[in-house]
Amino acid sequence: MIKNIFTVGGWTLISRITGFVRDIVMAAILGAGPIADAFLVAFRLPNHFRAIFAEGAFSSAFVPAYARRLQQEGREKAHSFADEIGTGLLLVQIFLLALAWLFTPQFVRLLAPGLSDDPARFDLAVTLTRITFPYLGFTAMLAMLSGTLNANQRFAAAAGAPVLLNISMVIALLCASFFPTAGHAAAWGVCIAGILEVLAVGIDAERHGFGFRLRWPVLDEPTRRFLKALGPAIVGAGGVQLALFADTIIATFLPAGSLSALYYADRINQLPIGVVGIAVGIVLLPEMSRRLAANDKAGAANAQGKAIELSLLIAIPFVAGAIAIPELIMRALFMRGAFTAADALAAAATLAAYATGLIPFMLMRSFTAPFLARGDTSTPVKAALTAVFVNILLKIVLTGPLAQVGLALATAVGAWLNLALLIWAAHRLKFERPALNANRVALLLAIGAALGLAFYAGQRFASPYVGFSHFNEEILLLVLLAGGTILYATCIFAFIGRTWLRNLMQDAATASGAKSTDGNGV
Repeated sequence: MIKNIFTVGGWTLISRITGFVRDIVMAAILGAGPIADAFLVAFRLPNHFRAIFAEGAFSSAFVPAYARRLQQEGREKAHSFADEIGTGLLLVQIFLLALAWLFTPQFVRLLAPGLSDDPARFDLAVTLTRITFPYLGFTAMLAMLSGTLNANQRFAAAAGAPVLLNISMVIALLCASFFPTAGHAAAWGVCIAGILEVLAVGIDAERHGFGFRLRWPVLDEPTRRFLKALGPAIVGAGGVQLALFADTIIATFLPAGSLSALYYADRINQLPIGVVGIAVGIVLLPEMSRRLAANDKAGAANAQGKAIELSLLIAIPFVAGAIAIPELIMRALFMRGAFTAADALAAAATLAAYATGLIPFMLMRSFTAPFLARGDTSTPVKAALTAVFVNILLKIVLTGPLAQVGLALATAVGAWLNLALLIWAAHRLKFERPALNANRVALLLAIGAALGLAFYAGQRFASPYVGFSHFNEEILLLVLLAGGTILYATCIFAFIGRTWLRNLMQDAATASGAKSTDGNGV
């Protein structure tokens, strides 16, 4: 399993690196002004709906259902099931796209009401949304194809597809002079990327015998079971997206640039979540589904424990850096072109607030997987909706004194509450406990605190030299990151030991062996 996590995480790391290149280009060309805000609204709307109807809800219901049918009935039945579900998904996406194109102004006015006071920004957001919205349909089909591949232990193509979004947007932005505005260029980059992503994953699925074929859905027992799981998953994903909708709605009433500060801060915060947090969920869900279908509860709990420890190992240094040196990170990465020092300062404060919730965001997939693998989508939904309710209340309370920083801080509190509710529910339902060592977790947290202090002290010591010599902020950030990496690795080896790391990686061989003995390995 760990091997597959690193496969997904490796491709996601490439995606995040190219994503940083994209964000640097965006910051330089779009800046953090009205055009950037209009594009980010247009980019957020299909992504919100994607999380509800595609990657979020759909994957959490589809992957366990497909894996269960693959385990119990074989590849042919499972593939027919995927074709039927995919056909139904395609029809739904066509209907949603037609609605979106017909009622785009109403969508934008509902979800970004603050733009209505600025007709030029509102009209641009409507135009750009009509360009970006087809991306929802493409990514919905991508989610189905990716789920099929993942359930068959093939992860690389689906994990690498987001790289195409970054490349497409960078090329489009570099050609911005050929478009009415840079926002138009970015929007067309998004739309073209959706086509490229579906083609890339679809070709890989076709090569390995999982290609999509139109097949009219049949409402048999497995399909009804899937739909029964999908309903609560959509409600849960919708609840989570409601909190993100609240971010967009509230931020449009804040001064121009607030949406951009949220976006760039979230991009840094999402790096470890995407590289490991989401990768863990992608790999852990089919792994636990397969083990539970074979009644291997101890194996499922062991897989969950390894996923949690790996998530913490990666998350902790990111939390340390984002809280200790957020302004340096933002200035070094984005402060050039149209992105000013004031923009960097606003984004830095937002990043520090987001980082307080990074650990629960990283662990969320690991603690949701045991429920989804058992076909229980309702319990995670209840936890998510409760957290969302608190999250939105806090956003309303904190935005007045803290602006967009209050939005980020409320998101972090909601993440902690969601995680706590999942842990409590798993205990109440008497799930097998994940194989965790409390002392090791405490040591990891203590090492992270020491690393944060080292980052802060290093920046304070070097700051006088940054302004008066050629030792600029980019170099300072690289030096601190390199030194922090050495310090973190040294502390891990000294206080926790190489044996733990070696045991963590040994699961790769176990996962490979399991695939070859379960009768369905590909």
